[in-house]
Formats: sequence, structure tokens, C-alpha cells
Amino acid sequence: MRALPAILAGPALFFTGISPYSILETLGARLMRPDNRPADALRRVSFEMGAAPYAEGSCLAVFGHTRVLCSATVEDSTPPWLRGRGQGWVTAEYAMLPRATHQRTRREVTSGKPSGRTQEIQRLIGRSLRAVTDLKALGERQVILDCDVLQADGGTRTAAITGAWIALYAACQYLGQEGGLAANPVTGQVAAVSSGLVKGEARLDLEYEEDSAADADANFVLTASGGVVEVQATAETDPMKPEEFDALFALARKGIGELAALQREALGLKD
Repeated sequence: MRALPAILAGPALFFTGISPYSILETLGARLMRPDNRPADALRRVSFEMGAAPYAEGSCLAVFGHTRVLCSATVEDSTPPWLRGRGQGWVTAEYAMLPRATHQRTRREVTSGKPSGRTQEIQRLIGRSLRAVTDLKALGERQVILDCDVLQADGGTRTAAITGAWIALYAACQYLGQEGGLAANPVTGQVAAVSSGLVKGEARLDLEYEEDSAADADANFVLTASGGVVEVQATAETDPMKPEEFDALFALARKGIGELAALQREALGLKD
């Protein structure tokens, strides 16, 4: 017979009529992730370059069952409020296809304006990319990142930011090859990942089933060098303890390091 942990080996448990092995199995099920990942593991992540071949830069970002098409469009003009200032602009638009989710979502164009959630996410993507872009070096041109969610299973905004950075870098590489830029204006790497407290356990890169049941969750936008661009954190039940937030942050730093390496690999950049 296999040995029991000391906490389950006491005779009191046997008087309850419950097998200690069933308790072990219950505990294991409670902590098991939907896809059997370890708590500190990312979902399976991939970046398919050139997924939108007519765009100056593009990639399909896949995080488990979440799939986001990220396309960069370069325009030789800036928004009116930036004209004549000798600098460019990087912005983003985000959208979810109607059947990206289990039930059809109505196209926002039919309501005449994007939802508050959509506006918040596309502003987040734009801020994240501008944080690592030299807008003066970009010149008087605008790069628009379109992030279209083809399939959603949690983490669409983090996948969009991570994939959009690849599309932006590729677009600027293209401009350089065409003679439009002396140097790539993207000055650093940025990526994003979620982490959360689920059933008392800190977990990295939540899929929808975990995110919807989390006691607390956070989205971290970090640079490859460790800089913090933005943190969005929410406690759904009780306020987070400082040590719990620290655990989520530590997981995010680990995840961002792995995502940054995958970004460089997709672009063929040397470490």
C-alpha cells in the first residue's frame, strides 16, 4: 500500500467513513487546471508570421484556444492634431468576431459605436506599443494595429498586445527595407500576460474557465527588460493580500520572459 501524507494518516479520518485516498483525489481535482498545465505554465503559444499578407506586418497570435489576428498598416500621414510636429503615431483597433465565443456576439458596427470594453482594450494596446516606440524616429506617419479576435478563450487583450508588438516590429522592418526609415523606431519589447488566484492557487495565463472562476485576476503589460507598462488587477471577492499580488507579479514576470523569447524567435531576432 502506498504511504499517505502525515496529515491524512491519522486514525480520525477512518472513523468518518471517507477514504483518505478519495480526499487526495478531491484535492488533486480542485487544483487541476482545465488543460492539466502546471500553475506556472503558459498555454501553448505560437505566432504565425505573415498571416495577413497584404499588411505591412502581421501575425496570428495563438494562446491555447485564443486566436487573435494582428495586422499593422502604415499610413504616410498622422492624425490632424499631430501634423507638422515631426513625429508619428501608433494606435490600435480591437474587435471580436461574432462567433469568436460560444454564443454569437452582435457586431458592434450595427450599434454605431464600439462598446466601452472595446474602447478600453484598444486604448490599452495603443499605450502598450507607444511605450516602446520612438515616435520621433517613426517620422510623420501612423501605424494602425488591427487586432481581430477569431476565437476567444480568455486573455484576448494580452494575446493582442503580444501579437501586435510583433506586427509593429515587422512593419517597421518593412519600412526600413523600403528605405523609409534609417533605423527601426521600436526601441524595446513589450508583451502581456494574465495571472490570477483560482481556488487559492496563483496561476499563470488564465483561460476562460479559470478567469470566470478566479477570486482575483490581473493583466500585466511588461517589457522584456522588466519595465512595467501597465497593470490591471481586480479582486473579485476579498481584497488581495500583498503577498498574493506579489505571487501573481512573479508569475507574470516569468511568463513575459518566455513570451519575449517566442516573439524574438518569430521575428528571427537573435538574443
